[in-house]
Amino acid sequence: MIRRCLTDKLLDVARRAPVVTLAGPRQSGKTTLARAAFPQFAYVNLDVGDQKQFAQEDPRGFLDRHPDGVILDEVQSVPELLPYIQERVDLPGPPGCRYLLTGSQNLLLREGVSQSLAGRSIQLELLPFSLEELAGHSLAAPDPWSTLWKGGYPRLHTEGWQPDEWLPSYIQNYLERDVRQLAQIGDLSRFQLFLQLCAGRVGQLLNLSSLGNEVGADHKTIARWISILEASYVVTLLRPHHANFHKRLVKTPKLYFLDTGLACSLLRIRSASDLDTHHMRGNLFENFAIAELLKNRLNDGQKPSYWFWRDSSGHEVDLVSEEAGRLRAVEIKGSATLHSSHFDGLEWFARLAGDQLESRHLVHADSDRYVRSGVDVIGWPHLATVRI
Repeated sequence: MIRRCLTDKLLDVARRAPVVTLAGPRQSGKTTLARAAFPQFAYVNLDVGDQKQFAQEDPRGFLDRHPDGVILDEVQSVPELLPYIQERVDLPGPPGCRYLLTGSQNLLLREGVSQSLAGRSIQLELLPFSLEELAGHSLAAPDPWSTLWKGGYPRLHTEGWQPDEWLPSYIQNYLERDVRQLAQIGDLSRFQLFLQLCAGRVGQLLNLSSLGNEVGADHKTIARWISILEASYVVTLLRPHHANFHKRLVKTPKLYFLDTGLACSLLRIRSASDLDTHHMRGNLFENFAIAELLKNRLNDGQKPSYWFWRDSSGHEVDLVSEEAGRLRAVEIKGSATLHSSHFDGLEWFARLAGDQLESRHLVHADSDRYVRSGVDVIGWPHLATVRI
């Protein structure tokens, strides 16, 4: 088993919180991590019909069967159970975790936990394998293109599946089932087109009206579908940074997939070599870098504040991190050779941000790491250790 970077944080919060919620996309390894970290706990999959029915019809009797700690997998399937868990953890008992909940639909999880378990549960998020996890087990590919094409879903790395074999099945069995159910989408072909068009927009400003015109739906419907993809850990949106640098700023978010292998599959990219000439090559590398930086922070148990910055004149920084009023700026280039023009956005942003800017970084497709003109130049393998 590949040890997950989130393990230490999971064990740490479980010493103090009576309920720990482990959220993330389906097949990201939540169950494997939970069972490895808590082998003494009972395990129940609430997606299974008889267990689900038992929990719904007799929640107290169901919980009585597991007095010494239980992993409740896909707990969003039985939200009615959460008030009864609250009832149990409010009674005197030993410190530490008694209920480890996992779930793949963050919208339902967030609503249920906030209503019933506020102040009693700590939520952590587990995405597919990070570059740090793959590199630590010699599973990372020797180049960024093979790495981002394959993506990080564990079964691709532990069971020998090829992306063009496993990912289409994942899309059909999970995305088209789960997300369509949440969004109440009846037309499968329209939803398939919507997913493919989203993949074709990674790293771009999200124009809901344009996307709706191509799909055949109004912008409100598209906004709702995007929200459900976010809640299901398929995509993430970077909102524009709102610091007022006396410039008119772009207000539209940018779209990224949380797994670039999934995006490549939706784009029908059949091999890493196809990326050599693909028009989305640079956008996918940008997506890959942002997803890795996000995974690193989530694996530390932190939820970073990530933005992008672009003014109306076209000056842009791909990622801005803000913490305690201090800014870090990141530019991402999908080329191994850097030119002086690649630093223009960072220089422009630095002049505007002034003393608020703590550091500047440039991620690119080479393997070295060094400092150039005050900018931390990060070759792609070093994303495994970078925290921004």
